[in-house]
Amino acid sequence: MGSFLISIILIPYYLLIPLQESDTRFLYKFQEGNISFKSNAPLEIIMAESDGLRGIIDPSNNTFAFTVSISSFHGFNGPLQKEHFNENYMETDLYPAATFIGKIIEDVDYLKNGNYEIRAKGLLNIHGVKQERIIKSQIEITEGKIHLKSIFLIALIDHNIRIPKVVYQKIAPDIEVTIEGTMLLTKM
Repeated sequence: MGSFLISIILIPYYLLIPLQESDTRFLYKFQEGNISFKSNAPLEIIMAESDGLRGIIDPSNNTFAFTVSISSFHGFNGPLQKEHFNENYMETDLYPAATFIGKIIEDVDYLKNGNYEIRAKGLLNIHGVKQERIIKSQIEITEGKIHLKSIFLIALIDHNIRIPKVVYQKIAPDIEVTIEGTMLLTKM
């Protein structure tokens, strides 16, 4: 199933941000972040979501990092489906989080209120498989806040997630992922 959503392990984002002793750094961090996925297969629609999306954007160098714990997803069409998702498809014990770490391609004036369409280029790590991706997103900057929204597809095969033939009509090969949340300007 496909809950390999945009995410970041919190330790790596500090590696993206080299600090000098005299630096005062400001970051945008999620106050609230939601990630959901939808598998729209011929015989079944599966949806789940998590409010456990965590992330940062460093405006000084346009870098970002996001993470979500795979086990934080809820919804599904029943408890057995969630169990199969975690144990059989996502192998959550081996791959507990999905991450997306990289750089925003466009120059963004983070001090100017407005709407921006951006492309985030980085490594999407799901199920232990890293894929370079460019993901389009919309951001709205308002008074020290960023509202982020992105909708994109993830192909299960790209992340070595195998679906048995017996259920291939119930799980779509491409999973639609939606990310939405508000990030606050924070002094580091």
